[in-house]
Amino acid sequence: MRIRDCHWQQIESHLRNDDRVVLPLGSVEQHAWLSLAVDAILSEEVAVAAAEPLGVPVYPAQPYGYTPTYVAFPGTMSLRLETLLAVMGDLIASLHHHGFRRVLIVNGHGGNQPVAGLLQQLMAEHRGLQLKWHNWWAAPRTMAFVREQDPQASHASWMENFRSTRLPGVELPSSPKPPVDYARMALMDPQAKRTYLGDGCYGGHYQQPDAVMDALWAIAVAETRAQLEGPWLP
Repeated sequence: MRIRDCHWQQIESHLRNDDRVVLPLGSVEQHAWLSLAVDAILSEEVAVAAAEPLGVPVYPAQPYGYTPTYVAFPGTMSLRLETLLAVMGDLIASLHHHGFRRVLIVNGHGGNQPVAGLLQQLMAEHRGLQLKWHNWWAAPRTMAFVREQDPQASHASWMENFRSTRLPGVELPSSPKPPVDYARMALMDPQAKRTYLGDGCYGGHYQQPDAVMDALWAIAVAETRAQLEGPWLP
């Protein structure tokens, strides 16, 4: 259930029986021909789909992440790393204060990975707190399915091209994009990276049939739900 569809008394009642909760984390950054909010949209939607049968509340995605590498693309928003760590620390402290003890963070953006390193510190600071970090798109079965369909698929390719991230009236390229040189790109400043990337896609096909996307989504939801179901400590 989405937190936005609940009032506070319902959450208080829920906490009497279940102390699990999901906090999605995304990013607002360039995704070639897809929505700038791809990572925020998908982290929340996969969390909601996974948690709904379990009756576990899902917060709105924290939309802004750490993505300084894309700031040369208009529309991208990046927090400083120390800011993101502070924000996530504050949000998790709030959850603990209210009585949530088992927290699944569903992350939708690779650049946010440093937050995962914060979790051990937060569990040491907040008694009884259990935190899980789940990169939904990189989960084993999800990524294996992507690789079976298109070994070159990467950022802003078809693997992020769902109904919820497509933009009306936008026509995507029909031919796949060759993979980028990651080692070379890692040395580039944001403007050089924009020039090198062109539209922003990292490689692979831009779209797949909806049947493929639905199959990918089902796997991603199942893997996310499995994280929420357990194992947790008693």
